[in-house]
Amino acid sequence: MEVRKIMTSDLAACSPDTNLSAAAGLMWQYDCGVIPVIDENQKVMGVITDRDICMAAVMNNRPASQIAVSEVISGEVYTCAPEDEVSEALAIMQRRQVLRLPVVDKDGTLQGILSMNDIVLRAEDGRKSAGGGISYADVINTRKVIGKHRDLSQGEWPSAGHTEPYSMRA
Repeated sequence: MEVRKIMTSDLAACSPDTNLSAAAGLMWQYDCGVIPVIDENQKVMGVITDRDICMAAVMNNRPASQIAVSEVISGEVYTCAPEDEVSEALAIMQRRQVLRLPVVDKDGTLQGILSMNDIVLRAEDGRKSAGGGISYADVINTRKVIGKHRDLSQGEWPSAGHTEPYSMRA
């Protein structure tokens, strides 16, 4: 099954200049926990999560309205393409330990987002069907890999893409 068949196309996005309070408002409005960050050409530069917003506000001891998204995102983003098989997207999610992937075209332009929720809602009992269905086993295995605790003593920070504590960000 191709990603395009199950991805969410009606989504919010923000710019790097958006403040965290506004980004949180978009998450509330769109009932989601992640917002892709795009440049003026609709190219994905990163993502901001609800956890990123909370941690940045607390660790920087500043109101969310005074912190720009660009101060929080790492700039490292993992994506998939609309024509990718969902099994490929699950493999990326496992490798990168992320629950959501922006879906981009060949030029890097945002087309949608694929979340574990999108995948779970379409999973089927039993083995993969001839039509490329998603098995419960595939979903559970991916979720187990993503949920594996990271070793913080080795510099593995809990938020996907972040390589340093929020308090050290410039």
